[in-house]
Amino acid sequence: MNRKNALAAGVAAALALGSVTVVATQSAAAPRPTAASGESAARPGAGFQAMTADARGEAIRTATRNATATARALGLGSDERLVAKDVLIDADGARHVRYDRTYRGLSVIGGDLVVHLAKDGTITGSDLAHQGAIRIAGTTPKLTAADASAKAVKHARHVKHAKAGSKDSSLVVYAVGKIPVLAYRSTVTGEGETGPASREAVILDASSGMPLDQYELHQSITGTGNGVTVGQVSIETTQTGSGYTLTDAAHGGTIVYDSYNSPQSNPRQNARAFSKTTNSWGNGTSSSRESAAVDASYGLAKTWDYYKNSFNRSGIRNDGRGAPAYVHVDTGLLNAFYDDNCFCMYFGDGSSQNGNTPVTAVDVAGHEMSHGVTAATANLTYSGESGGLNEATSDIFGTMVEFSADNTGDPGDYYIGEKLNMSGGYMRRMDSPAADGRSLSCWNSSAGSVDVHLSSGIGNHFFYLAAEGTGAKTIGGRSHNGTTCNNDTFTGIGKDKAAAVWYRALSTYMTSTTNYAGARTATLQAAADLYGTNSQERYLVSKAWAAVSVGTALPDPGTPTPSPSTPTPSPTTPPSGNALTNGSFEQGTSGWTQSDSIITNSSLQAARDGSWYAWMMGYGADAIESLSQSNVAVPSTGTPKLTFWLKVTTQESGSTAYDTLKVKVNGTALATYSNADASSGYVQKTVDLSAYKGQTVKLEFAGTEDTYLSTIFLVDQIAIG
Repeated sequence: MNRKNALAAGVAAALALGSVTVVATQSAAAPRPTAASGESAARPGAGFQAMTADARGEAIRTATRNATATARALGLGSDERLVAKDVLIDADGARHVRYDRTYRGLSVIGGDLVVHLAKDGTITGSDLAHQGAIRIAGTTPKLTAADASAKAVKHARHVKHAKAGSKDSSLVVYAVGKIPVLAYRSTVTGEGETGPASREAVILDASSGMPLDQYELHQSITGTGNGVTVGQVSIETTQTGSGYTLTDAAHGGTIVYDSYNSPQSNPRQNARAFSKTTNSWGNGTSSSRESAAVDASYGLAKTWDYYKNSFNRSGIRNDGRGAPAYVHVDTGLLNAFYDDNCFCMYFGDGSSQNGNTPVTAVDVAGHEMSHGVTAATANLTYSGESGGLNEATSDIFGTMVEFSADNTGDPGDYYIGEKLNMSGGYMRRMDSPAADGRSLSCWNSSAGSVDVHLSSGIGNHFFYLAAEGTGAKTIGGRSHNGTTCNNDTFTGIGKDKAAAVWYRALSTYMTSTTNYAGARTATLQAAADLYGTNSQERYLVSKAWAAVSVGTALPDPGTPTPSPSTPTPSPTTPPSGNALTNGSFEQGTSGWTQSDSIITNSSLQAARDGSWYAWMMGYGADAIESLSQSNVAVPSTGTPKLTFWLKVTTQESGSTAYDTLKVKVNGTALATYSNADASSGYVQKTVDLSAYKGQTVKLEFAGTEDTYLSTIFLVDQIAIG
């Protein structure tokens, strides 16, 4: 997640009820109000007020009126526009406004952002998927739409026998990397995991035609089988004349349709609403077409109730409107999926591989409906680590819906799809994701390269540990074992608190490009908001992240922090001879503190060695960044020195240092590099540390960029010895 200087020229805009006032400020991201350190209970709705549809509409209209002033306050360019998407209001009146961004009328992928405002309308901070103004050379592509469509078909990875027409390719600005580019977003259709009409988005550079990203458009549960019978339950229906339909007026008018096995390419082709003269539905088996509809209606209602009761959220888009659902889609379809384009959900009938059990389990319904909630909030990109977080979010809330439903035939547990008649007995396990032999339990440098259903295990494992802690337990009649990646042991904060933290992070701080490191930052901020900065809840959230190899645990707030005059133990120098931990970044963010998502394995730049490196600056706008490591033991013998490899590329010219990277030890700058040090490749740098021989120090790389033109500093293979 990008959490940075949100305001240009040291000013903050106060946006209240349509008026704009500019006030001076010393900090671009003033601390947000948090609960008292001793507070232990979450505020209702994860801290948010309930809003009527009219109140929400007015809040969005106010955000729209203030969009221009907000863009100016954030330092965005004159060609950019903000489009208000949603507004959340805290119990204390603070607001969180989510915007999408356009550039000269083009959608910006990775341009979404959240602006945080105090009750009086003063901006207190922001979270941007892409920091700073968008600048590209122009909006005239070298490729035609037809060219882009043809190339997209060739580059499609998730579907085969793909096809696309020029009408399926549109110009966008791709701002997921640090340097935005003009791109085409193409939709290709073909055979894939979600059936013969699977769809894949392919993002291509509009000049070179090279692929920038690709991901499935159907966010779905995939496996060897799905479906469950929820037993005898109460469902909401509507009487029409002398009959009844499966229309749930109590939950936004959600309607369940029979697709009548319409093909997946057009699942509504033969659809019709369920209706009958009596108000008794199904017979508990798949021999009745109504049975699957009962499961779907029940599961969607329980999902709606969970979000409403827990977070004051009224439906998927928080607008009180129910999404239609279609059962009996296609023939032999082992899948269920949510499609944001039609704002609807589809459920297959399963196949002979799972005894033809309909794919309508309670946690499946919760999972799919939660994809819609994600689309309406953070809109996590469905690829890389963001895609894993997207899937994990649906597993997390699908599980919470199952607990909330409290169905005697399907008690709550942390198994995903345990009622789907699968050969292994479940689809995924949150307590031990790797137990299936495929999913990731611990973060590693390849997490962004595996299937999102497998990398979701990292987020699932984190959530289980945050909720339940470590050790063996029986939950919902099933064995669970909270093992960790670092052999740590600790207690959990409870599933309701863990879910409140995740929902607030998702709806308030995460953006489309958030990765696992960013999710850690978002959940720690959310925990601070809900329970206090020095709370045990926030501390245990950090412990759970460390337990899945994402970051390190915070100091226990129950243990006093040593004062500056108190001697601190000298750390042990790693056996490799490098006093730094993870100096080549191949363990991701481990050992480092970063102000932003600096440590990366993005293919947009290259590492000096391996696949991970530090990418600092490159915004072409006012910005600062910091990458540091504390408690570093400088050798006490010989002539200690810092060495690292640096590559500098810049849009600047001349020898004037407009953009700089400083190497600091204990706050003192020992070396400065700038745009004037531009190089075609990595160059090794050496800094003498003799003055710090035998001391424990803090090493920091501090970057600063001015208003115009970008400079990128790439750092790799850092060592102290």
